Amino acid sequence: MYDRILIRFGDLTLKGKNQSDFIKLLYKMLEEKLSGLPVELEKKHDHAYVILNGYDYNKVIERLDLVAGIYSYSLVKKIARDLDILKIEALNYINELIKEPTTFKVETKRADKTFPLTSMEVSKLVSAHLLKNNQNLKVDVHHPKLELKIEVRSDGIYLFNGQIRGLGGYPTGIAGKGLLMLSGGIDSPVAGFLAMKQGIKIECIHFESTPLTSIESAQKVIDLVKVMAKYAPNNKILLHMVPFKDLHMALLDKIPESYNITVMRRMMYRIATLVAQKHKDLVLINGESVGQVASQTLQSMATINEVTNMPVIRPLATYDKVDIIALSRKIKAFDISIKPFEDCCTVYVPKAPATAPRAYKARHFEEAIPYVDLVNEAVENTKSIWISKELDLDLSMYGLEVGEALAEYNKTK
Repeated sequence: MYDRILIRFGDLTLKGKNQSDFIKLLYKMLEEKLSGLPVELEKKHDHAYVILNGYDYNKVIERLDLVAGIYSYSLVKKIARDLDILKIEALNYINELIKEPTTFKVETKRADKTFPLTSMEVSKLVSAHLLKNNQNLKVDVHHPKLELKIEVRSDGIYLFNGQIRGLGGYPTGIAGKGLLMLSGGIDSPVAGFLAMKQGIKIECIHFESTPLTSIESAQKVIDLVKVMAKYAPNNKILLHMVPFKDLHMALLDKIPESYNITVMRRMMYRIATLVAQKHKDLVLINGESVGQVASQTLQSMATINEVTNMPVIRPLATYDKVDIIALSRKIKAFDISIKPFEDCCTVYVPKAPATAPRAYKARHFEEAIPYVDLVNEAVENTKSIWISKELDLDLSMYGLEVGEALAEYNKTK
């Protein structure tokens, strides 16, 4: 019944002089995500069509669901600009949609003003024909269960019913690039997804402590990046693996237990800032949600944030956990995130972490370790790898430490 999909851009049309840049990038993303499918992309000024060429529209929609910047889309049938054909095709369209009594409404948009009938006249003509030939229909102009949309354009007439919500937001990359602090948990991959949805191209940074933590914990991170890569430009994301073991051991040895997580996070922010500056990332991004754990109280955030001069974006700051989990399931990250492999933030968790840590105390405790040298060493030895959604990499095949495993893997490429 359908031969194309109508794509609407939503907020992109409000961008004024920058509108063309947004739409150009959106078209590029659409072309990337639809690559390999036997369909065509028809570009218009403020919308687009995917011409199906007989291909399964459900499979196309799966690809469209990966593209930020799309407000909504509709399944459409295009017909000739002929009133008799319109009546016949509208009836066929409705007959395929409904099998039992329902209310309906016809709404026409006459984009081409040269068409001989007004929008209201087209709606009345089609409604009368439908009522005469389908006994299951009853008109309800205020709260119809079914609304047949008709758009009259210069190249044809378009029939559709309803809208499917897209991701919304803005094309990934239009806002610049940010560095996502990625753990192996539920929150940070969702934060990365939301950042991409709002136009930020992301790189990821993970702090690994093998062999203090298992190689499987690092593998879980790689698998989570593969999930996020589906939404990224070119279906790939750069992952920076930071060797955190030496710094981690120093913290466990020298820092009072109640301040261990606070100081550890401060070290992570220092490292992330240096890596972000090196790779020209404009902001840091993380999965913190206010009050969710001890290190995410406002006092903790302020104390931890003190060590960086970069903006920090927290997409989940006001989210409830149940909503975060729902998004995690939506992007198919949840089952990976809950695998029972601990990262360096969850191993050796203190029994009574400080919930209102003071910056001056954190600075005092840090004096017990040569953290500047350890931070610089961690940055210098960071291994970076491009993660694509198709990447076939099993770290456990190469060794017990991530750095060694990635070095061996890179030799094969």
